[in-house]
Amino acid sequence: MNFESRKYVLVAAVVTISFIFILRLFWIQVVDDKWKASAANMAERKITDYPARGFVYDREGRLLVANTPVYDLMMVPREVKPFDTASFAALIGVPLEDLRQRMTDARKYSLYKPSVIEKQIPASQFSAISVHLHHYPGFYGQSRTLRTYPPRLAAHLLGYLSEVDARKVAQDPYYKPGDVIGVGGLEQYYEEQLRGRRGVRYVLVDVHNNIKGSFKNGIYDTLAIEGKDLYTGIDLDMQRLGEQLMRNKKGSIVALDPKTGEVLCLVTSPSYDPELLVGRVRNTNYGVLQRDSIKPLFDRALQAQYPPGSIFKLVQSLVALDEGVITPNTGFACNKSLVGCHNHPNAATIEQAIQYSCNPYFYNVFDRIVERKLDKKSRFRDAALGLGEWEHRVRSFGLGEKPAIDLPSLKGGNIPGPAYYDRKYGEGRWAFSTIYSVSIGQGEVLTVPMQMANLAAIFANKGWYYDPHVVRAVGEPDSLQGRYRQKHVVEADAKWFDHIQEGMRRVVNEPGGTARRARIEDVTVCGKTGTAENPHGEDHAVFVCFAPMENPRIAMAVYVENSGAGGRWAAPIASLLIEQYLTDTIKRQEVMNELLETDLISKEKFFRKKPKKPRRR
Repeated sequence: MNFESRKYVLVAAVVTISFIFILRLFWIQVVDDKWKASAANMAERKITDYPARGFVYDREGRLLVANTPVYDLMMVPREVKPFDTASFAALIGVPLEDLRQRMTDARKYSLYKPSVIEKQIPASQFSAISVHLHHYPGFYGQSRTLRTYPPRLAAHLLGYLSEVDARKVAQDPYYKPGDVIGVGGLEQYYEEQLRGRRGVRYVLVDVHNNIKGSFKNGIYDTLAIEGKDLYTGIDLDMQRLGEQLMRNKKGSIVALDPKTGEVLCLVTSPSYDPELLVGRVRNTNYGVLQRDSIKPLFDRALQAQYPPGSIFKLVQSLVALDEGVITPNTGFACNKSLVGCHNHPNAATIEQAIQYSCNPYFYNVFDRIVERKLDKKSRFRDAALGLGEWEHRVRSFGLGEKPAIDLPSLKGGNIPGPAYYDRKYGEGRWAFSTIYSVSIGQGEVLTVPMQMANLAAIFANKGWYYDPHVVRAVGEPDSLQGRYRQKHVVEADAKWFDHIQEGMRRVVNEPGGTARRARIEDVTVCGKTGTAENPHGEDHAVFVCFAPMENPRIAMAVYVENSGAGGRWAAPIASLLIEQYLTDTIKRQEVMNELLETDLISKEKFFRKKPKKPRRR
């Protein structure tokens, strides 16, 4: 066969094959109704797979935060067919006008992209809805999870979830409108680890909302990655007891393991049930809590700034001993003409001064620290030099700056130095006589309870500490966080701490001590009381402590607002928590009952308007 003949054969073959394909397409698209109906009844749908957020555990592996399944009811406007909106509104439990408005908003947003019509429907309720969805093309359920708090404790520590705002969506491309994000506490600080990473599935669905299979065998799908679990140092039993003891009181408790810096419990009171800020009642309940006059949303343990009161005498003692302006055997008369004080014997040693909490003693100590004749020509320059060295040493105790803890929204207190007083009074216009109230932890000195608990850990460790932290491991129980293993050493020789510890022991265990109500049988508690002046009412009680003296395992700070001296309420609260933590029991039931029954808030109530009760799951 010649070339010309072969060419015609090839052309004929191509034409024949093309005709067969055209005929087949014509048959499928025009003649055969089965294929036409199938194509019309199939639609591609993008489904977002939201990963489960990581769980949060206490130090014994008990759940603090878990998840519960819910569903969002989604709508794709272009797939919606005419339907009875009144019946549908009744089915999903939404007012008819609200449903119509949400559908209108969804169409304005996009005809092709899904929009949320109703959020966070509990699984039990959605199961009753889902069996009817085949009557409503274009509507489908999308699963996700909500937080649940099995112990219903530690609300400020844990935080909560809230819908992202427009600014966050614009800042971070990960978030889309309708997503949730951690707010406050561990939920916010560890948001990236807890949230995981969402996935996407593309599926084909028919007109009855039945999934018929994956789109193109799932080549465009991405897997969701679950969030990582958090393993904390929190002792659930201690947290529960602390919240019980602080009920009907304003204040906070912070307890640390001094050897590791792990937070054992963190109590803010008044508090609230964390389940109140879960699900569809969150916005209503948040408004109620926000308007309450006693501020249950305010995290006193991290944000309340108080004068440390007599607790600060421990720091003054260490600075004075290390700078050599006093010795352990230095004594001062209790001269009330210098500064007011309660009745007690004169302190002949630093240990007795701490035991009696003598104000004139520490007036004289601070005078020697500030005005040391470093500049003999000017008393004012001399005071600035002395206070500058004092400020440097005090800041080495972690005071005057925000604690490096794994929680957001902290305050740092205030340690006034020469620059501060130059701004306040003018350079060369202040000296010790201007600032002497700092000697007893009043005046311009401010601290937060977390700093005071860390201060107690420093006394327990004789001069060093690790940054306080709530989470010991992320992802795996033994994946300890290295960033919290850097040891900080204060600007004071360790040898002086023996004298401070002995003074703190006497505060609790010897006659004349100001915290005798903190004694525990067979456990040597070392502590120090304080009274934080309150210009708006009765003073606040403060107590810091550690135990046992021989091998400290717990360090703590307790603040009870508007309750007077620290030995009355703060000291016994701390001692009960120590007793439970160290011995797993409480023998002094009469003290326990007194504290549980005491209402220091009096006529104030936690809620002026009762929030909606959370659904138990």
